[in-house]
Amino acid sequence: MWLVMALLSAFFAGLTAILAKCGIRKTDSDLATALRTIVVLAFSWTMVFMVGSAQTIVQIQPKSLAFLILSGLTTGASWICYFKALFVGDVNQVVPIDKSSTILTVLLAIILFGETNHLAIKLAGTALLATGIFLMTGREPANSQRVKTQILKQHQSPKKQRWRVYAIGSAVFAALTAILAKVGITGVESNLGTAIRTGVVLIMAWLIVFLKGKQASLENIDKRELLFIILSGFATGASWLCYYYAIQNGVVSVVVPIDKMSILVSIAFSFLVFHEKLSKKAAWGLALMVFSTIAMAIWS
Repeated sequence: MWLVMALLSAFFAGLTAILAKCGIRKTDSDLATALRTIVVLAFSWTMVFMVGSAQTIVQIQPKSLAFLILSGLTTGASWICYFKALFVGDVNQVVPIDKSSTILTVLLAIILFGETNHLAIKLAGTALLATGIFLMTGREPANSQRVKTQILKQHQSPKKQRWRVYAIGSAVFAALTAILAKVGITGVESNLGTAIRTGVVLIMAWLIVFLKGKQASLENIDKRELLFIILSGFATGASWLCYYYAIQNGVVSVVVPIDKMSILVSIAFSFLVFHEKLSKKAAWGLALMVFSTIAMAIWS
């Protein structure tokens, strides 16, 4: 079941990237992150009450609660970086770098959790993942002229190149999230753990909005973009619930690579929606990422 949940997590995470990209063409990325977190929080607590785990919150150990809070903080940091990168960069550029968190997560899981079964395959798969990511990101994206023009109009400054910094930040914080959540969710019902973490993310996201004085922009949000932000929130909530069930019951160094195959969904939709095409080099990189993930899932 945890393998099925990891696959579902990947599917919904892939939808999240595309829906979020549609929702932040004109809407500020920090504000969009805060709004979609409201949806994720409502979704998470609905699931908690549906499975009847709300009353177990008083039984959570202080250590687990502390790690859940820390994982919520790293999640918030990862989201903020991720959506800033998406706002400036290309989906096909940002997503592969974000998925490089897999490399750090697998290595940390081996070191911290002793997940050394089939170690040679895990290390070889991680190396192939790194190669695939390099091939996918070391290129000039083949966007449609419409998307290129829109990005150029919005970002006529050196700051537009910062998408790489944000994408790398997203990957590092995402890797830390997986490790912290594995510790924090031990002995905690997975839906409840997800809901607690989401509450931390919500506080962090809105704090940033108010500190930057962006709350006034709420009145001017495009209604179509707001719809996509809400839909991305539902997709995120579904992805999280599946992901943390898989993390709790499965092997971290296998679950995380499978979850990161959401890149297949993101790239497929980016081609259909934004007309972003892969170069041959990037296609080979994607193939390496898929092959290494399948190998680790089967033999780990």
